[in-house]
Parts: sequence; structure tokens; C-alpha cells
Amino acid sequence: MAQITIYTDGSALGNPGPGGYGAVLLSGPFRKELSQGFRLTTNNRMELMAVCVALETLRFEGSDVTIYSDSKYVVDAVSKGWVFGWERKGFAGKKNPDLWMRFLSIYRRHRVRFVWVKGHAETVENNRCDQLAVAAANDRGRLIEDTGYRPE
Repeated sequence: MAQITIYTDGSALGNPGPGGYGAVLLSGPFRKELSQGFRLTTNNRMELMAVCVALETLRFEGSDVTIYSDSKYVVDAVSKGWVFGWERKGFAGKKNPDLWMRFLSIYRRHRVRFVWVKGHAETVENNRCDQLAVAAANDRGRLIEDTGYRPE
């Protein structure tokens, strides 16, 4: 099974506000770019949504996946094991339980490793994800509803 590399980013224009995610998937000679914008959401939701959608796009279960993200929210929650404790407690008091449950469902189908990268730095593909996310958030004609977003 080939190694799959995924870069992800999310953006919100205002927090909350319109937002979008971007993802770049790389495997051998193959490249796929994904993005979508939402009318009302948050930056953290878009960071996590990018990871969920990218993993859901994979065709084969059991893939070796490395995800590069500039989101400490996502990377630390998984790498430091916090999300598994949140799950045991039913995500009580945690934001974005819908996306964390969605993430865990697809995460467990693969061998996933997270790598944090500094945002807006020299990482070409992370910068491309940021461009995709911002463009999606700004595309007012294609924004959809983030059905899981709950205002505070």
C-alpha cells in the first residue's frame, strides 16, 4: 500500500463567520485538491473538517497516512491523546463533538500520523491549502451550511 501524504488547512473570515477548508492529497504520481466554503463556521471547525474530508476521500482502508497541519487544536488533540479521553467522557463540555466523532470513525480505518507545520511559512503544500480554504470561504455563491456549527 502506498504512503499517502495529506496537507490540510482551514480558515474563517471572522470567528465565527464564513469559512472554508483546503486539503491536498499526494500519493505517488497522484494529486488531489479539495475545498469547500461554509456560510457560518469557525476556524477550528474548518481545520478539523479538512482532516475529516481528506481521510474520507481515501479509497482503501488500512492506508499509511501522514497528515501535515498547522492546527495545534487538531494535531495536539490526536498526538497527545486528548481526543480519546474526550470520547470516553462523551465529549462533555467540548466543542465540535460532531466533527470529532466523524474524525475518529475514519481515523480508525487507517494508520495515521500527524505532523505540525508552522502556518504561512515555507511549506508549499500547506500554503496551497490556505489558498484553497480562503478562496472557498470567499466564494459567496458556493457557500453551504455547516450543519454541525452551534453558536456559543
